[in-house]
Amino acid sequence: MSKSSAYAAFSATSPLAPHVIDRRDPGPTDVAIAIEHCGVCHSDLHTVRSEWGAATYPCVPGHEIVGRVTAVGGTVQRFKVGDLVAVGCMVDSCQRCPSCLEGLEQLCEVKTIWTYGAPDRHLGGSTYGGYSAAIVVDEAFVLRVPASLDPAGTAPLLCAGITTWSPLRRAHVAAGSRVGIVGLGGLGHMGVKLAHALGAEVTLFTTSAAKADDAKRLGADEVVLSSDAAQMKHAANHLDFIIDTVSAAHDLGPYLNCLRRNGVMTLVGLPEHDNPGFKAGLLTSKRRSLTGSSIGGIAETQEMLDFCGEKGIVADIESIAINQVNTAYERMLRGDVKYRFVIDMATI
Repeated sequence: MSKSSAYAAFSATSPLAPHVIDRRDPGPTDVAIAIEHCGVCHSDLHTVRSEWGAATYPCVPGHEIVGRVTAVGGTVQRFKVGDLVAVGCMVDSCQRCPSCLEGLEQLCEVKTIWTYGAPDRHLGGSTYGGYSAAIVVDEAFVLRVPASLDPAGTAPLLCAGITTWSPLRRAHVAAGSRVGIVGLGGLGHMGVKLAHALGAEVTLFTTSAAKADDAKRLGADEVVLSSDAAQMKHAANHLDFIIDTVSAAHDLGPYLNCLRRNGVMTLVGLPEHDNPGFKAGLLTSKRRSLTGSSIGGIAETQEMLDFCGEKGIVADIESIAINQVNTAYERMLRGDVKYRFVIDMATI
């Protein structure tokens, strides 16, 4: 067992502060990683403030991890010391249930072990995430980072990237598809980039007219101000697929109305409070579907990273020192980031 510097929350109301945590020694199938960059996800904030239920404290967040391999277990075949690797939202699962065997470890029917705040079957207590200097992860949950990608910009792909990539792939988005993205934040900007790179015609829905130019820079073909009834009416019955990334409660009805016959809308944002209800006729009248999605499995996440490597896609980021993370949380709540904070872990 070794000690690792970290930043942790000790209650729902206290700021994150320096902490020292234990990391296990690498077992036969483990990969030890020196963390270089860790993205700051809105779910980190929700978790440490117990907005999704009571968190276990101390809580060390962070599930958008990029770093270098420092040691490998005796049976590890896929990685070697010095490799640039990544770890996303999960670090273990049963690997035997039907979901795991289908490459859907995030839907494990026994228990997905999340990167932080989940039971740690090795050391006891809870798992600790990427706001730390090092981490040890089973090789089955470690991903290879394409050499062409900037490591800091890659970190948010491990959550924001795969969270939007997975529903795009399930919807078979390709050239000729008409795709809508609701919200231009950490998730939304990756949804625009990925849908555009897949060849889709992309419409960005936003409540801020000031985001129009940036949305088009990122790959949107059209920007619709969702508070403008005339613009929303013009967008009605137009889209094949919509990803709703908004993490605040809002009315889904106007967006469902923008779907064509057989269109699908997928929710990936997780508001603290429930969205208001909508009229069932919005679904039945055009045989529309409303679905949800979280992240993706390990194979799908590697597919996403490889695609981003081929296309040169990374997140738009603002790099911060670890001692700026509390300020970053407050700025994130105000929407004052384009579009993801990434912690430079050399500053820990």
